[in-house]
Amino acid sequence: MNVSVGSLWAVLDRLDEKAIWLMSRYGILALRISLGVIFVWFGVLKVIGDSPVYDLVASTVYLVPPELFVPFLGFWEIAVGLGLLTGLALRPTLVFFLMQMAGTFLVLVVKPEVAFQGLNPLLLTTEGEFVVKNIVLISGALVVGSTIRRRELKDGGGRNHK
Repeated sequence: MNVSVGSLWAVLDRLDEKAIWLMSRYGILALRISLGVIFVWFGVLKVIGDSPVYDLVASTVYLVPPELFVPFLGFWEIAVGLGLLTGLALRPTLVFFLMQMAGTFLVLVVKPEVAFQGLNPLLLTTEGEFVVKNIVLISGALVVGSTIRRRELKDGGGRNHK
């Protein structure tokens, strides 16, 4: 069987087009669902008192008793997760998402000895990495948020402008 380089490239090009189509068709949905799953999962762990960050949260937000605040934060995260999973009320869901994410960065300010090795801002601890990786989650929320108007127009829920 003699296969030319040109026909091989043509097959690869068609595969590439299909892969790109699949990613563009389902990528944002997968991102929204995965963010939702993470938020529900982490929230449930806080509500049941089994979160590995319980002590970190408790020591960062020290003005409210942890037995009240950590479960409250868990319910907040579950609500955000459910909003992301269902796609309902995405605007307020993303506002609450971003508020919660902003709160996670308090660790860097309130507990720098926990976030940085030797207080060096370039040397993160495990807890510091846990917080800084939230930049990716925030970026994901921004991508999901960028689709709200398109979804409304597609669903016929867009505002009429005269």
